[in-house]
Amino acid sequence: MRGSRLQRFHKALSSTGMVAILRGLPVADAVPVGEMLYEEGFRLIEVPLNSPDPYHSIADLVRHLPGDAMVGAGTVLSSQQVRQVADAGGQLQVMPHADVAVIQAGVAAGLVVLPGVATPTEAFAALAAGAAGLKLFPAELLQPPILKAWRAVLPADVPLLPVGGIVPASLPPYRAAGAAGFGLGGALYRPGDAVDTVRARARAFVQAWGTVDGDPG
Repeated sequence: MRGSRLQRFHKALSSTGMVAILRGLPVADAVPVGEMLYEEGFRLIEVPLNSPDPYHSIADLVRHLPGDAMVGAGTVLSSQQVRQVADAGGQLQVMPHADVAVIQAGVAAGLVVLPGVATPTEAFAALAAGAAGLKLFPAELLQPPILKAWRAVLPADVPLLPVGGIVPASLPPYRAAGAAGFGLGGALYRPGDAVDTVRARARAFVQAWGTVDGDPG
């Protein structure tokens, strides 16, 4: 099961490799926001666990979005939370840190695990524990030259995803340095935003992604 999820994850990254981080998402908004993001090209959606009733939102999104979408949890801090994410039908486990025990718990549960790392030592330890990719966090401190230096020593097939303060203008320099995708937080979604407001931001990110790929849309 995890193998097929890994394939889906890599396919999603190769199309529009942006993870929508819906921190603070109310349960009632989960499906409308998720369906809109899917329409705009997003295939990776994260509901941080410090959101209202996040497992309910994850379950709703899994039920309503097409099968090529991958939904999961962010701010996963414990093995108990890993089990709850899996029970809710989640497929992604995104972490702000690189706790090896929590990474291994996610791998054992069949989740695609993306731990947060800020040093090469953390990066290599996370990969040894089974991480499918690495969340470079906070991206404000890990600028493109640092990502480029990491890219020279990390395995070439490991996706690196900067997260933290990413805006559409951030995409080109990070992509040039070797980023495979991005986590998008407050510049994409904030609690209480109207769906059309988030849609406009989503389109700006998707356009920026396409421009980097040489297709201005």
